[in-house]
Amino acid sequence: MKKLVKLIKLNNLEYNANRDPAVYRRCANENFRIQALIDGTGKVECSLTDSSGKLLNQQSVDAPGTYTHEIGFATPGVRIVTLTIKGQGQTITQDLLLDVMEHAWHG
Repeated sequence: MKKLVKLIKLNNLEYNANRDPAVYRRCANENFRIQALIDGTGKVECSLTDSSGKLLNQQSVDAPGTYTHEIGFATPGVRIVTLTIKGQGQTITQDLLLDVMEHAWHG
């Protein structure tokens, strides 16, 4: 069976939970770009939820294709969102750490 998701990207970089979070960090009111490269055929349902289970985005994508969503936050802090991709008899779930700074570094 083929893998449903070829790659998950955050801010145009391959997402790796072990990578330094500073690589993906954004300032308040700057968007995070979340992408999933989907393989196979047919319709695939993609959804993004926050840690409380609130639905942030839902899209239907024709495979092969790319799920893309941009999301920003007005206040600083760390948020965890969950990307869920369902299709072709598979369900893929990935937690993404979104770290928002109050302002850009000076100096």
